[in-house]
Parts: sequence; structure tokens; C-alpha cells
Amino acid sequence: MPKYAAIDIGSNSVRMLAAEVESGTPPRVLAEDRQVTRLGESVFLTGQIDEASAALTLSTLERMANTYRQQNVLATRVVATSAVRDAQNQAQFLERATAIIGQPVEIISGQEEARLIHLGVESRWPHPEERLLIIDIGGGSAEIIEAENGRLKRAFSRPLGAVRVQSVFLKDDPPSRDALSRMEEFITEKLAVAAQKIGSGHFDRAIGTAASASAVVCAANRIPRADRELADRKKVSTAQLRRLYRELSKLDLASRRRVEGLGYRRAEIILPGVAVLLRTLETFGLSGLSYCAAGVRDGIIRDLADRGAGREQARLNREQRDMVEQFARRFGVDLKHARKVAHFSLELFHTLGNLHQLPPGEGRLLEAAAYLRDVGHAISDTGHHKHSLYIVSNADLGGFTDTERLHVAMLCRYHRKSMPVPRHGEFMALPPENRRAITLLAPLLRIADALDRSREQRVEQIECTVAPNGVILKLKASQDIELEKWAVEGAAAAFWQVYGRPLVVESAAS
Repeated sequence: MPKYAAIDIGSNSVRMLAAEVESGTPPRVLAEDRQVTRLGESVFLTGQIDEASAALTLSTLERMANTYRQQNVLATRVVATSAVRDAQNQAQFLERATAIIGQPVEIISGQEEARLIHLGVESRWPHPEERLLIIDIGGGSAEIIEAENGRLKRAFSRPLGAVRVQSVFLKDDPPSRDALSRMEEFITEKLAVAAQKIGSGHFDRAIGTAASASAVVCAANRIPRADRELADRKKVSTAQLRRLYRELSKLDLASRRRVEGLGYRRAEIILPGVAVLLRTLETFGLSGLSYCAAGVRDGIIRDLADRGAGREQARLNREQRDMVEQFARRFGVDLKHARKVAHFSLELFHTLGNLHQLPPGEGRLLEAAAYLRDVGHAISDTGHHKHSLYIVSNADLGGFTDTERLHVAMLCRYHRKSMPVPRHGEFMALPPENRRAITLLAPLLRIADALDRSREQRVEQIECTVAPNGVILKLKASQDIELEKWAVEGAAAAFWQVYGRPLVVESAAS
């Protein structure tokens, strides 16, 4: 299964998530991290990201990047939201952040932020037949999202983030009644456009995301902040929220920090968060709010998976493919057959990723071997796999390092006959990680070759499923494929030897 990573550089905190994604199921979290940086605090007062919050954010990004790189993720997306959008010195910050992460940091619009939030909620808590109002209060902005039957209908990004509103309106501790009134009027004014466009109507559920919603649900349900993951899908009523707002507005910071569920840092900016949530529920006539732990980072993961992002790393680029095909043609290789084997090889590589756990780049070398495994026929049909090893290992193949070329040559060597054994000196001379990759890939190349044993492209499509008791390979064809089935069953012995699982071959309706 593919692995992806996401970083959300928000106005209050930076969040990272690395997850493994399988179609039709919630992502499996591999690593996650969160750091409060208050990047937006100086921006909303001065228009500039100050050096202290920038430095903290950059060190956080470095730590998070080191974490997700250990997961061998297929692709990563790093986004920045309201604070960086508004900062006059955003270019300098982005340049530094990009250098640390090693890829561009993308400033996203409020609409894109809303799209990702909705996608994240649907990936964690699907609502395929309901009308939802999703409220996400970040540090700099609040996203008000109308969704129906699993699809986003309308979204409004309003300048109602907790850090922004706190910085502008609440200077005293506890805040004065006048300050609270000005804040409440501002919230009502900024919500008016969304209220007018969306209307009240009937909502099956209101869902709050982000830390403000988490905090109030924890407080209402007496969930300690350390156990906030237990708040997922729990609810707070509008009446409870109204009481909580009245109580918190009278407390100073020290007293708010003692309220169970709020958290030490969240208590600093909880009043704007509660006020926005409460006013939104009242505006749309909603009786309460359920919390969902999903956010922008979850939406990024789902979006990357849906787009198949990063799979290009597992394929030859155009220049490499042209070069490999030209080399294969020089040695009389049947390119139509080679392309079919390359296609099946990559399908097996992607589908069985959770079993082999190899980095994406190994797919590129497997594809090259699918094109070149038969070049040895130019010397002799007998033992042609060994001749292929010699030819490819000594070839002048641009676009490949010496190590990669030898890797491809070894895959050509083991695409038939015996699998690697200790007496094979050239194989044993390779580094352990290379030996492991070749051993895991060789059975896939054998199966892919067997799938076009007749060289007539009779197998049109394959469907590979990892089951608890083995791997099921369904072959779709409109012609007789008994020869291909027999050949794949023969290759299944090497698969069992390496993966310790039986390979079951079945025919699927064409």
C-alpha cells in the first residue's frame, strides 16, 4: 500500500501526518507530530512573521521531515495557510522552509483549505447520504463548509481564526465586557455572508474540526487533554457551549488552564474559538456539534492517494524508457512483449507494496529489467538469462548509475531458472539491501513474464489481492489463457520461496 506524508503549517501550530493508504479504508497512521508555534501572532499584529516564531517553525519542520523520511513515503505535500498567506515577508520564510524540507512549500487558498478539510473528514468519518455543516477554526481563519452526500457544495473562509481574533480583540486578562462585545459583533459580521449563502435548512450533523472544537468537546465530556483522541466523534450541545463560553469569559488565564480538557496552551486562545463555534451553531439553528479529529493533513493524504501521486518515481522517465527500448531493439528484443511485461511488473510492484516494502525507485529498475531481460538471446538461447546479465552489466546505459545498472542486470539474471543462492558470487558481493531488493523483485518479474507467455498479449488485465492466506491473482482475458495460467503457476514457486505465501491464479470474466 502506498505511503504519503503531509505537513500543515498553520497560524497556531504545525502538524505532520504520515500514513499508509488502502482504497476504501481509513488511512493507517505511521507517524504524526504537532507543535504549537503561534506563527500568526506577529503577522496579525504587525504584518510580519517574527524571527522567534519563524525559527521555532523551521526547527519543527526539520524534525518532522526527518520523521516522515524514515517511512519511505511515496509523495509529500507541505502547505501553509492563513498566517503565511497574510505575511508581508512570506517569500523569505518560504525560501527558508523550502530549503529545510527539500521541496516547495505551497501557500493554499481558503477554498483549497476547505476542500482538504472536507476530504479529510470524509476519509475518516464518511457521510455519503447526509447534509453536513463543517466548522474548522484554525489560528488565522475559520472555514465554514456545506457538504451533502459526501460532496462539498459551498465553502467560506473567514478571518475568524483563534490566534487572529485573540490578537486583535482580547488584550486584558480576563477580557472586559466591551472587548467581548466587540469580538462577538465582529464574528457575527464575518459569518453573515456564509449564513446568507448557505441558509439554515436542515443539517443532519454539524462537525467541528481542529483544536478549538477538540477542546470544547473534551471540556463538555470531562475528557483530560492528554486523552483528547477519545473526543473523536463525541458531541457538545449548543446549550453546553453557551454555558462554557459564559464561564470561561469570566476567568483569567490561570483559571482557564485549570479547566479540564482545555489544555495549557489552548487556554490562551480558547475564548475566540468557543465564541466562533457558538455563534456559528446559533446562526444556523444547530443543536450541537460533533468533533472529528481529521484536518487538512488528512485531506492531503487522501488527495495524494486519489491522484496516485509519486508513482512516477517508480517508473522510467521518457528519456530512460527511450534509451532502454533502443538498447533492447539493438539486441532483437520483442518490444511489444517487453512493454506488456513491464506493465504487469509495475502493477504487481504497486499492488504488493505492503509485502515487499521497497522504496518507489525499485519499481523503475524492475521496469528496466522487464525490457532488457531477453537481450541475452542475441548470444545464445541457451542460458540467455546469464548472457543478459553480462550484456546489461557492461552496457553504456545513460540515466542509470553503475549500481543501478548492476541491479537491473541481476534482475535479468534471475528472471528465470534458479533464484539467488550463496554460491552465486556476483550476487553475494552486492550490499545486503541490494540483495534483498533483487530477491523480492525477481518473482514479480517472473510472474509478469509468464503473464505473456504466448507473446500474444492474451491477458488483458490483472487484479492482484493480498488475502490472509495468500495472494490471489485474477486474469482477465477474452481468449484462451491456459498457457499463461500454467506459466504463472510455475512462477508461483519462486513467489512462495521469497514471500512465504501461496499465489493462487484465477480467471476473471472479461
